[in-house]
Order: sequence, then C-alpha cells, then structure tokens
Amino acid sequence: MYLQGQARGVDSAEISDKLQSAGFRLEADALQDIIRFLLLTFRSGGKHNVSGDELVSKLEEGSGKWSKASLQVVHRLWSEHGASVHTQQKVQGALGIGRIVDMQWKLGMAVSSDTCRNLNSPYVTLQLKIAEPSGFIRQRSFEMSVQQFQNFHQQFKEMAAVMETV
Repeated sequence: MYLQGQARGVDSAEISDKLQSAGFRLEADALQDIIRFLLLTFRSGGKHNVSGDELVSKLEEGSGKWSKASLQVVHRLWSEHGASVHTQQKVQGALGIGRIVDMQWKLGMAVSSDTCRNLNSPYVTLQLKIAEPSGFIRQRSFEMSVQQFQNFHQQFKEMAAVMETV
C-alpha cells in the first residue's frame, strides 16, 4: 500500500504486533531487514516496470533459497499491484523528503532534580511521526520551552499559509 501511495509509510511496530498476535515471533531488526528487502525489490520492479515473471526470475537468479510458494505469492502480488507501484514510483522520484504523519505534544513541569536548581519552569514535549522516503515511520521527540514552542507553532502557521497559496 505504501508503494502504491495509499499509505504514508510502513509501520514496522504495527506489523510486529500483528505477527505476534498471529503467534509468529520475529526480532525487530530481522523484521526491518525483511521490510527493507521487499520495499527495495518492489520499488526496483516499479522503477524498471518489470513483469511478474521477470521479477520472480530475478529473485531466483539472486538466490536459490526462495521457496516455490514464496515466489508464487510475490508473482501474484506483483501481477495485481505492479502497475500501480510503477505509476507511484514515477511520482515518488520527484519527492525525496520525509512527511509528518502525526504530531503530538504535551505540557510538563519539572519539580525535582538532583543536579538542577532552576526548576518549576514549564516545558513542551513534542513527538513527531515521520514517514521517511525509505518507507519507514520513525518517531522523533524533543523538548522545548513554552516560548520556543510558541515560536515553532507560529512558524508552522506561516508555512501552512504559504502552502495554501501554492
């Protein structure tokens, strides 16, 4: 769905949860490697506009470890969705930046610390979910003072106003 432009990214944590609920355990690093490989394979197939037979043939040439059932699944998926992936890859070629998928913030106040004297000042924690060009959704969080957050908010409003005119 991501490669077809129907999703903003691939959330490996969500996929991991689904696999675990189905009784299949896989380390996070291994899952991310699998996702990267499949994205690279399908993205490459989309860029070069290959057929399902060509894609399966290239996979077989690259490694003899593919089971017949796995190759059939890849072939079926590519036959059904390859054309739309090809179309989306043309569009994606022009865009190479991450996109903000979700943004959450919360207001906090530090009230005690062993190393800091200047407490009782509020801060804002900002958490961003960013769909990177690779397809993965990354979470980034940072803290800022209330004044910094207000400036940040104002800059976002200005950017939104400029984007509406485009």
